[in-house]
Amino acid sequence: MERRKFIHNVGLGSLAFPLFSFGKNPLTTNEVAGKDIIIPKALKEGDTIGIISPASAIFESEPYEIARESFEALGLKVKFGEFTKSRYGHLAGTDEQRAAELMNMFADPEIKAIIALRGGSGSARILDKLDYKLIAQNPKIFIGYSDITALHLAIFQRTGLVTFHGPVAVSTWNSFATTYLKNLLFEGEAILFENPSTKGDELTQTSNRIRTIKEGTARGALLGGNLSVLTGLMGTEYFPKDWTGKILYLEEIGEKIYSVDRMMTQLQLGGVLDQISGFVFGKCNDCEPGGSGYGSLTLEEVIDHYIKPLNIPAYTGAMIGHISDNVTIPNGIQAEINAEKGTIHLLSPAVK
Repeated sequence: MERRKFIHNVGLGSLAFPLFSFGKNPLTTNEVAGKDIIIPKALKEGDTIGIISPASAIFESEPYEIARESFEALGLKVKFGEFTKSRYGHLAGTDEQRAAELMNMFADPEIKAIIALRGGSGSARILDKLDYKLIAQNPKIFIGYSDITALHLAIFQRTGLVTFHGPVAVSTWNSFATTYLKNLLFEGEAILFENPSTKGDELTQTSNRIRTIKEGTARGALLGGNLSVLTGLMGTEYFPKDWTGKILYLEEIGEKIYSVDRMMTQLQLGGVLDQISGFVFGKCNDCEPGGSGYGSLTLEEVIDHYIKPLNIPAYTGAMIGHISDNVTIPNGIQAEINAEKGTIHLLSPAVK
């Protein structure tokens, strides 16, 4: 999967907090059912953000420097995890090291928010090594996308903590991505997410267009992420059990169209699609037909095959995915989508 190759890298800075001692996860039941979601505290200038590597490794030094400088430009202090530069094959350290690094950040009172250095692959390997009770008792902002979807879904399922599908530390922090993050996590705004106007001097917008599958508006809690990572968790205790009334959002990169079709089939057969109230598909970069030799459905045909029969408000083309203009979406927060306008409007702030 090309998710592994898409993002660059970033660096170390050792963690002074004592190494977290973990064992097998003590929770075995659905900790979200019947409970309120947990909303983390907002960020403010002078806070410290922790950078971790829960998935693939980065070996060059420059991305670390750029990540540090980016967050310092936001008025934040930066603390890298103890094992950020470790290596175990393509992974940023052993499963035990990467799990400990994440738990240390949640346990460290100095850290007010946590962001993944990059995605890649490997996040799901540490899900059974996390202490979800500790996470619930020390709620804080957690950000990342792509492979980090595994952590978002598991943390939400087991604790109810609102986490944020957004740029990683080595993403492009341009004005579009930064503005959404600041308004969401610093200012605590109930944001309206919409695509940027790229019309310029053209007669109509030709890039970053939305495509309405079924018009209308829908309300529900946002939940989703990377399609392949999300479907890879199905059947495990870390996959959200209740999708009733949720707005499912998805993104992907580097998957052949027949693979996307297979994963959408899994969502259908697994009963997820029958429960949701709305559907948003972001970007599917480099999702090409691939090779049967007998032709292929288009990506549009695949998505429409599964979503149109649901007769729910749905659209594609949102600014969610492996792109520079990547918005930060809060999992678990109630929102309203408008499938004709291609907007997602939060109904309440995602931080307190």
